[in-house]
Amino acid sequence: MRPEILFPLFAPLTSLPGIGKRFSALLETAVGGPHVVDLLWHLPAGIVDRRLAPKIAEAPDDTLVTLTVRVDSHVAPKTKRQPYKVWASDETGRIGLVFFHARAEYLERTLPVGQIRVVSGKTERFGGELQMTHPDHIGTLEELERLRSVEPTYRLTGGLPQSTVQKALRAALERTPVLPEWHNGPLVAAQGWAPWRESLHAVHAPQSEADLSPTTAPRRRIAYDELLANQLALLLVRRRLRARTGRAVKGDGRLRGAVVANLPYGLTAAQKRALAEILADMERPHRMLRLLQGDVGSGKTIVALLAMLAAVESGAQAVLMVPTEILAQQHLRTITALAEPAGVRVGFLTGGGKAKVREETLQRIAAGDLDVVIGTHALFQDGVEFKNLAFAVVDEQHRFGVHQRLALTDQSAADVLVMSATPIPRTLTLTVYGDMDVSRLEEKPPGRRPVTTRALPNSRLDEVVAAVGRKVAAGERAYWVCPLVSESEVVDAAAAEERFAQLREQFGDSVGLAHGRQKASDRERVMRQFASGEISILVATTVIEVGVDVREASLMVIEHAERFGLAQLHQLRGRVGRGEVESSCLLLYAAPLGEGARARLTILRETDDGFRIAEEDLRLRGAGEILGVRQSGMPEFRVADLAAHQDLLLVARDDATAFLMQDPELKSARGAALRSLLYLFERDAATALIRSG
Repeated sequence: MRPEILFPLFAPLTSLPGIGKRFSALLETAVGGPHVVDLLWHLPAGIVDRRLAPKIAEAPDDTLVTLTVRVDSHVAPKTKRQPYKVWASDETGRIGLVFFHARAEYLERTLPVGQIRVVSGKTERFGGELQMTHPDHIGTLEELERLRSVEPTYRLTGGLPQSTVQKALRAALERTPVLPEWHNGPLVAAQGWAPWRESLHAVHAPQSEADLSPTTAPRRRIAYDELLANQLALLLVRRRLRARTGRAVKGDGRLRGAVVANLPYGLTAAQKRALAEILADMERPHRMLRLLQGDVGSGKTIVALLAMLAAVESGAQAVLMVPTEILAQQHLRTITALAEPAGVRVGFLTGGGKAKVREETLQRIAAGDLDVVIGTHALFQDGVEFKNLAFAVVDEQHRFGVHQRLALTDQSAADVLVMSATPIPRTLTLTVYGDMDVSRLEEKPPGRRPVTTRALPNSRLDEVVAAVGRKVAAGERAYWVCPLVSESEVVDAAAAEERFAQLREQFGDSVGLAHGRQKASDRERVMRQFASGEISILVATTVIEVGVDVREASLMVIEHAERFGLAQLHQLRGRVGRGEVESSCLLLYAAPLGEGARARLTILRETDDGFRIAEEDLRLRGAGEILGVRQSGMPEFRVADLAAHQDLLLVARDDATAFLMQDPELKSARGAALRSLLYLFERDAATALIRSG
């Protein structure tokens, strides 16, 4: 149960003054959630300095000022096109307050003649007279100090006034309770941090542009709160997994030896190290949950196959789950060619196919007649029963977050290996996969050819089309990736269809089209045609980014490359250079390039190291925009900025680890405070794990 002291923070936004039905939906969109606490995490994006408070005669032109004036008279407009004007003065001069489309009764009530009022806004001269058009604020003398201040401004959404958000936030801050300190005293002292409530109030009261920086003490304090909640939650998930009964799995090496002996080249040092880590985990009696990270072409599949064979050697079964049927078929071909000669029985199961074949496969899985089964998510649906499942590999499942990982391990006592070909910076690995052990393949197997990368302006499109023609004439194949036009798949598909039509005019039936708006069966049919050589040019959106292995493809054209993220460009480039032919990647861009886009394209030309590219992507764009982050279970941080707060993440990891060793049930005084922290940042699920073990 959420602690009662936090109830006011989890009240709906409509409980705040000025937030009725009309504004609540807009505010929820702007702040990313329906509760008061979501508004508190919506930090200032800028400031407006209203501290300049001169006399009227000293008020500079075109400047934001706060004036104390006496209201002298109202002049209503004679026609609709004229403004409503209120004349006001002090002992040094007068100013006209100008309002267009104003309601007279409202202005007469707000600015009563003969009364002192405080007005804040930008001054300007018109016809020799000083005036202020639509003052930002109008208040009484009692409100002078509040109005004559530095005002935080916030990111908005269309139709949501800045003043409404500011008023709601003031009310939200008043509701924040004093909470017991959940941090170590020495850390708080060393960092010079104030308590949580005081820090939050300071974050929302910047006095200068410098106070908006993520490096200020109040911002770092609140960021650390969030990072500690994240790490604590992930470690509780990990502890639950480890506490559950697993099984020790140890093979005799005969199948692995046979497969390795038939490989055209030896394993890299990184592959041997990762395999040793996985096998050591399998031999322990607790569940394994490990991430195998490797760049495109680093040899993850071989490592996963050898680990699966260790399970088969022990008399058990193993599965490999992938997100699409075409990728499943690709793995089936690769693994069957390597494993069947060694006597391993390989099966295939997806959601499609003939009912009779599927039923036969299910029977063989249940009887233990299949050693390794490759398929899609259908492998873990109702009706699939394994006789003796000991090892599960999940490949390229970007939507496979913490809760899905828990669900998978709930279904069996199997060890789980999750593979990703999207290199993730170490800091993001901690936040996305903090419940897992991690192995990294940081070198490529021998025989992987480097891909020549060039950036060209769109004006050289004809040359690029000619290069595609030369490749096709030489019997090679080419990808043509169309731009990310918008968040809309419809618009992206339209761009791909237009380019497909143009290339089809020139190259005829050798051109195919694949995009996310097609039926999955149609898209996979086109991809199969490209893989088999029926077509030589594949025009596509980013649907081809993961999982297509066509060794004859030697040219990748990426249109409007400036619109893609670094990691995404690197993933696309990794689709070529898999065979014996020299391969190229051409990055077409619209000139002139912005500074960020130029930096991305430069880095891509300089290196093909996916891990370096991932770190640069984090530095350039921040965690929230990196490819795959939203799809990979990445928690959406509200305050923490992983580019600015990497040092705090590592401290949070160590802090959470050390504390849970002392107080795994969070029963101490600090443990109780940390429970409040988990609820505050909506990591409630972790507190349930404490109780469930």
